[in-house]
Amino acid sequence: MSKTDLIYPEESELVIVTVHSVKQNGADVSLDEYEGVDGFIFIGEIASGWIKNIRRFVREGQRLVCKVMPSRRDGSSLKLSLKSVSEERRRDRLQQWKNEQRALQLFKVLSESQKWEMDFATELQLELTQVFETLYGAFEEAAMHEGSIVDAGFEGDWIQPLIELAVENIIPPFVEIRGILTLKVETSNGVETIRDALVAAEKISSPEEEIEVNCYYDGAPEYRIELRAPDFKTAEDTWTSSIAAIVSVIEEAGGTADSYRE
Repeated sequence: MSKTDLIYPEESELVIVTVHSVKQNGADVSLDEYEGVDGFIFIGEIASGWIKNIRRFVREGQRLVCKVMPSRRDGSSLKLSLKSVSEERRRDRLQQWKNEQRALQLFKVLSESQKWEMDFATELQLELTQVFETLYGAFEEAAMHEGSIVDAGFEGDWIQPLIELAVENIIPPFVEIRGILTLKVETSNGVETIRDALVAAEKISSPEEEIEVNCYYDGAPEYRIELRAPDFKTAEDTWTSSIAAIVSVIEEAGGTADSYRE
């Protein structure tokens, strides 16, 4: 790949780099996410203040998070700054990179299990990344809400295996379950009974346990139920409890209640 064909990061972008050599005046690095692109961290951008021994701050093989500084893209190395990245931003950016590496591993497992041709796998990976911003975002969404991949317009036998991989390997910030309720009560106070049933489900919410249950009217006899929980088991238990609460109220009034997950 020639220098003119290389893809470069934007100015001020935070990039993941690997140190290849340490000199008296700085460190030579390669950009892990940009093939063929090298960078240089001048000693004045290593840390604030006077640096007596540069190797106290950087060493060969070390992975760092740097900020891209203004520089000319004339085939020479990019100018990078280590000291301009706060500890919080460093941790966040490094975690983002680790997440994406994990997603690439999972996608490789999926590709091999489905026996995909390289062209198809590459195209699908690109499409998932474009829709969900990152490949990890696709796996995370699948783990949080099993219908997210289909909702995004994708189709194929590979979706369920992807969901299973996501559920087994990704720890999402929360898990979401959505469903449709068909509620019928043929009595004079049927509307009140249905309202009481939905309220009974919503009472299962628990801010302390990060459990949230909400019910919505879609148009009689259909209603929606949406819940969030911190993990898969809690989400499943909450779904079971919510539906049980609704069915109990409806059937006690002589009505019928059906539900299905979206």
